[in-house]
Amino acid sequence: MAIVRINAIEVPEGMGERLEGAFAQRLGAVDNEPGFLGFQLLRPTGENESRYFVVTQWESVEDFDRWRSSDNFSQGHQGERSGPAVASGSALLEFDVVLGSSGQS
Repeated sequence: MAIVRINAIEVPEGMGERLEGAFAQRLGAVDNEPGFLGFQLLRPTGENESRYFVVTQWESVEDFDRWRSSDNFSQGHQGERSGPAVASGSALLEFDVVLGSSGQS
């Protein structure tokens, strides 16, 4: 089965809209990468949660690692180095998909 990689991004108060806008500008940029299966940007809604989750699904660890070392990845993260910081930290969470359901019959 697939693998899931989640980038848990700590976002300071008031910077969520800027983060969402940056992802919206590049939406679809990773779609043609080998092994890419899907992407979701999750906005925190809990009272005690400030992290956004960037969820990606891949066919294999090798596909994910290849993308992380690609020019496409580097270009997508260049904007993080200019202007006020959108994130105050992040952590990569790694999972294997064991079971799944699409909800479609």
